[in-house]
Amino acid sequence: MQQIDAGLLALRLVFGLYLAYHGFNKVFGGNGLTGTASWFGGIGMRWPKWQARIAATTEMGAGVLFAAGLSTPVAASGMIGVMTVAIVAAHWKNGFFIFRKGEGWEYCASIAVVALTVATMGAGRWSLDNALDIQFHGWWGAVVAAGLGIGGAVLQLALCYRPTKPTP
Repeated sequence: MQQIDAGLLALRLVFGLYLAYHGFNKVFGGNGLTGTASWFGGIGMRWPKWQARIAATTEMGAGVLFAAGLSTPVAASGMIGVMTVAIVAAHWKNGFFIFRKGEGWEYCASIAVVALTVATMGAGRWSLDNALDIQFHGWWGAVVAAGLGIGGAVLQLALCYRPTKPTP
């Protein structure tokens, strides 16, 4: 059982902290939120300044919660939601492989699948969920993560995503 707990901890730390750092970069890297908002506007987001803030906050918050193993299914839902929006809005048109021009969707899908898998299994004994006796029994972790994540992404895309039409 310790091997499973060690594996879950490694997945949570790597994927959670990497995503949190990705969100941090949206705020403080390069041209900061202004640059992120400009890029969001370029891919068809309706309110790019707000979406840049929401995406960065979701990535940082969900990433840190996921790494700590705190409210893991909810944290996983944030990861699933933001990755689903990224796949649809920015990566799908580029194909599967990340090394393709414009970057494909394989890495975003990997993050979402890891989040769903950890939410399904539970955060493990080496987590704040365990320390605080927060438990989602059976399939509830998967249902919460997938339902909130995909539902949130669909809502965000329906309300906010207006892709530009390619010029002939």
